[in-house]
Amino acid sequence: MNYNIHRHKNILICLCLAALVSLVYWNVQNHDFIYFDDISYVVKNDHVQKGFSYKGFLWAFTTYHASNWHPLTWLSLMFDYELFRLNPAGYHWTNVLFHIANTLLLFLVLNRMTGAIWRSGFVAALFALHPLHVESVAWVAERKDVLSALFWMLSMYAYIFYVERPGVKRYLPVLVCFSLGLMAKPMLVTLPFVLLLLDYWPLGRTPLSVVSRQSSVEGEACHYRVSLEKSAAGRLVVEKIPLIVLSIFSSIMTFFAQQSGEAIAPLRHLSVMERIANAFVSYSGYILKTFWPTDLTVFYPHPGTWPVWQVSGSVLLFVGITVFVLWRVRSYSYLGVGWLWYSGTLIPVIGLVQVGSQAMADRYTYVPLIGLFIMISWGFSDLIKKWRHRKAFGGLLSGAVLTILMILAWFQAQHWKNSITLFEHALRVTEGNYLAHNNLGMALKEQDKLDEAMAHFHSAIQIKPNYEPAYNNLGFVLTLQGKTEEGILFYLKALEIKPGNADVRFNLGEALVRMGRVEEAIVEYREALKLKPESPVIHNNLAVALTRAGNYYDAVKEYREALRLQPDHAGAHNNLAMVLAHQGYLEEAIGHFREAVKLQPPYANAHYNLGVALEGIGLTDEALVHYQKAARINPAYGDTDHNLLKGSR
Repeated sequence: MNYNIHRHKNILICLCLAALVSLVYWNVQNHDFIYFDDISYVVKNDHVQKGFSYKGFLWAFTTYHASNWHPLTWLSLMFDYELFRLNPAGYHWTNVLFHIANTLLLFLVLNRMTGAIWRSGFVAALFALHPLHVESVAWVAERKDVLSALFWMLSMYAYIFYVERPGVKRYLPVLVCFSLGLMAKPMLVTLPFVLLLLDYWPLGRTPLSVVSRQSSVEGEACHYRVSLEKSAAGRLVVEKIPLIVLSIFSSIMTFFAQQSGEAIAPLRHLSVMERIANAFVSYSGYILKTFWPTDLTVFYPHPGTWPVWQVSGSVLLFVGITVFVLWRVRSYSYLGVGWLWYSGTLIPVIGLVQVGSQAMADRYTYVPLIGLFIMISWGFSDLIKKWRHRKAFGGLLSGAVLTILMILAWFQAQHWKNSITLFEHALRVTEGNYLAHNNLGMALKEQDKLDEAMAHFHSAIQIKPNYEPAYNNLGFVLTLQGKTEEGILFYLKALEIKPGNADVRFNLGEALVRMGRVEEAIVEYREALKLKPESPVIHNNLAVALTRAGNYYDAVKEYREALRLQPDHAGAHNNLAMVLAHQGYLEEAIGHFREAVKLQPPYANAHYNLGVALEGIGLTDEALVHYQKAARINPAYGDTDHNLLKGSR
């Protein structure tokens, strides 16, 4: 009877948790992709947009794209593309479903380990609804957070079954789940450390463990409490060695990935003392935002040097909590586990090894906050356990807290509707946010609000004069406005700051072509290809420039390479066909023209050129059909004088 009641409570709590998460994130189905990683992860990622394939699988496991090695994340996004193409609603709902799964698994894992159903449920509810977690759920590019956390939870669940009856067969699922998690996001490297904490509490496997067989709240018996024998500390460490080896391997791969993308800040930019100061400020900042989750944003600029008072206060807070935990840990084991969970799992992203230019990030708290939530839930229960009306008071206060968090999370999720709402909010709640200015400018540029975009790019440069992306974007907008010479100056400034930027090299090449400086453009395209040798767009545009320079032999080679990399590139088929036709290879040219209009039926230029080629071999009737199609698509082709084969880009 008790078992059935407990099972029904589990089901009810799971249903409530799933419903609450769905309610908070319901509107994400109407959200767009964001001009911050979503572009490189999905919108302009040719590999992801090819869906599942053998080449895509190899790319996922061998690439350091976006300065990360997370093949499972890439495969997940490829799967989404197969289902939803470029409809962002599907990607967003996938993230939400992963978040729901993580929430339910967290509840089930804690409940199975402790038998404390309501406290486990409260931890899961805090995890589900806290506004700090909105970034991980509402941002498509943070698929790696929710996906890796899924395997973190599954690893813990598998670990419970292993410790009940240790053996190779039961250890293997832990190893597999952990491996998959590392391939989704390397932040899981701290899981072996957390499993050692769980050995201490609540599993009670260490000689130092003090674990009650009964919940500290009357009437909340440990129906599923795992029954274990204590083990020597050395044995507990030894059984984690395979997991530690995997963590080391993942850390090495991540280091090379971030080095390749120049994501790691060198010591000359941030000294050791500045990194330590930022670590303490981040630790305290996350704690404060846990209890007062306001002014949350996508990017917190790193100030370089923090004020002394802020560093001192952060150190005092961190040391004070640590001393308190050490003082009470023998009586309240969960305090030590929760605090070490929080502080330990943050180490890879706390800023000692500075990756990126942010001081801190909401997404980094996705798993670490579970430690604080355990301290809060179990600590609150112990605090009121002798109160006369503890159940009513505890229920009312918990409900009020969750309601407030739910409302705050809902509003926070609305900021993620699109790039403009997101970065306008970032500018409201932070100061000196050069990245928000730049990315807001990019979003405005897409809406053809070029003057507003330029104002934000200039603001970014005023805040951070060596911020290369803003110079690149200014060059691009000026070129769009016809101020190509001025745009070139900004491209050159961007290259002065970061010579190894393929996108800037490419944009500069485009601007030089516009100015008729084709030979200079060819040089820039070739430099861009050294940095991005597998870009079909760069190969195609280099070939166009070579064609204009009269170098047809090299142009054909570049077009063929572009088509090898992207066989469905209609523009490259059309352009290659034009060169082949010019060289007299009409049959082969016609084949490429046909492929171009097959891939892109409303391609007026290709229809017209196909008509010219067909007329050249005497197929005038078919030629007329394509002339007419070209004219219907673009009336400018109505007067077909048959003079020139027109290029397309």
